[in-house]
Amino acid sequence: MSGHERHQLSVDPIACRGHGLCAELLPEIVELDEWGYPIISETAVPRASRADARAAVAACPTLALRLRR
Repeated sequence: MSGHERHQLSVDPIACRGHGLCAELLPEIVELDEWGYPIISETAVPRASRADARAAVAACPTLALRLRR
């Protein structure tokens, strides 16, 4: 996998239940709104944060978080 590939984090708003693990694991990319649901930065996931992004995706209890190229 090339380090120059663009990775984007997204959330399925239907599946998300607002547990907030993504914001705890990836605070530089994910904020929580006033109800505890994620607001994800529109920018690409930096290469240095990709392992953390994968961990956040794996930790999501409702499988609502995705990391796509």
